[in-house]
Amino acid sequence: MTKILVVDDEPQILRTLRINLTARHYEVAVAADGGQALRQAADWHPDLIVLDLGLPDIDGVEVIHGLRGWTEIPIVVLSGRAGSQDKIDALDAGADDYVTKPFSVGELLARIRAVSRRTTAHDTELAHIQVGDHTVDLTSKSISHGIRLTPTEWHILEILLRNPGKLIPQRYLLSEVWGGNYVTETHYLRQYMAQLRKKLERDPSRPVHLITEPGMGYRFNP
Repeated sequence: MTKILVVDDEPQILRTLRINLTARHYEVAVAADGGQALRQAADWHPDLIVLDLGLPDIDGVEVIHGLRGWTEIPIVVLSGRAGSQDKIDALDAGADDYVTKPFSVGELLARIRAVSRRTTAHDTELAHIQVGDHTVDLTSKSISHGIRLTPTEWHILEILLRNPGKLIPQRYLLSEVWGGNYVTETHYLRQYMAQLRKKLERDPSRPVHLITEPGMGYRFNP
């Protein structure tokens, strides 16, 4: 049974999520502040953490930093803050995805399922990734129908395809592909993502697989 730790200082949210997650056969533990969350994570070893950013003792981003010092547990952030910078900070710190408050339980459950699916893919899976009408083989760096990519396009696509459903922050992609000195050059990503969509999406103007999260990053939707 998948173990989920829910961290939030609002009793109503803790109660609602405990009921809904338990009903879907998750094992649930709760924590009302950052200190308790870090202790619970160390003692209970959850499979996934749902984390509110606005905690009373430790900022949620600092909790993520604390967790990432020793574990790669998937983290889905709950954010009640209007600005996108807090979400960007959380993703840069190591969160896997985010849901904005107020949220529907259905949306949160979908995010949890998507993040949970992101286990290390086997070679056979990496060789048969479907993107629209095309089959991408990451092991041989080839695409059906004779589609050819530049090395930079391959690098971006591989990061996205190895993390299905996960929001990949702009800064992470820029750092991984071009280096740490290019983390503000977001126009690079816009240009290359447009090229990838022309080659892989059925309708590049309405992409369904290579998705932009405005101001945040990009996501591969299988």
